[in-house]
Amino acid sequence: MHADPPAELLDRVRKLLAKAEDDGVTPAEAEALTAKAAELMARYGIDRALLGALHPGSDSPADRVFDLDNPWAAVKAHLLSGLAAALRCQCVLLNRRAPGSRLHVFGYASDIERADILFTSLLVQMARALAAADIPAAASGAKAWRRSWMLGYASAVVARVRDAEERAARASDADRTKSGDGGPSTALVLADRAMTIRRQAQQAYPRTRQTRVTYTGNGYASGYREGQKADIGGAKLKRGVAALTR
Repeated sequence: MHADPPAELLDRVRKLLAKAEDDGVTPAEAEALTAKAAELMARYGIDRALLGALHPGSDSPADRVFDLDNPWAAVKAHLLSGLAAALRCQCVLLNRRAPGSRLHVFGYASDIERADILFTSLLVQMARALAAADIPAAASGAKAWRRSWMLGYASAVVARVRDAEERAARASDADRTKSGDGGPSTALVLADRAMTIRRQAQQAYPRTRQTRVTYTGNGYASGYREGQKADIGGAKLKRGVAALTR
């Protein structure tokens, strides 16, 4: 594990993201801040996973229900589920009587916490970037363009989060090999945690089906480019994105 205790890493992440959200920072400054936050967030996740393997009581499986209100509740749920999945959580989209979306997230406590922190910050950054975006005159409709823009943004930032997680895992295994650590590999620890969470979600919701998030506007590419500037996001989405629903 790294020299910084996990709690200190997470505190540094919060401070970096708070600076990135500030209206006074330039896009280049926000990009640098969020890039560093993604790196530290991934390192924090690896450290907590390895610590949990040694001391199981330090990080346990958990779950949390997120109620997401309009406007754009479905897009918010899509962003949160993508971030959570990149952090090895499992998500189930639930029915909700009131307007909005409800997402049940299963994961280790530290991973759910990371997903929540990233999601909260990215909502602020996404809203600010969308407000500054110019809707092309050729757009079929402002609402559809904005929705497709946000889906593109979400796709880009989730891709970067997933990439940061994979790089942190590889770096951790390399460091442990150099130090002669004889414990289980980082990849094995993470795979075991992912399996535990998958079983937890399946026990809670034995019957689920996949749904797809689609869009009709033509702002996706523009939103994806803007999301790349945030430098923290999972795999690039195609025209539709699979999710689980109860």
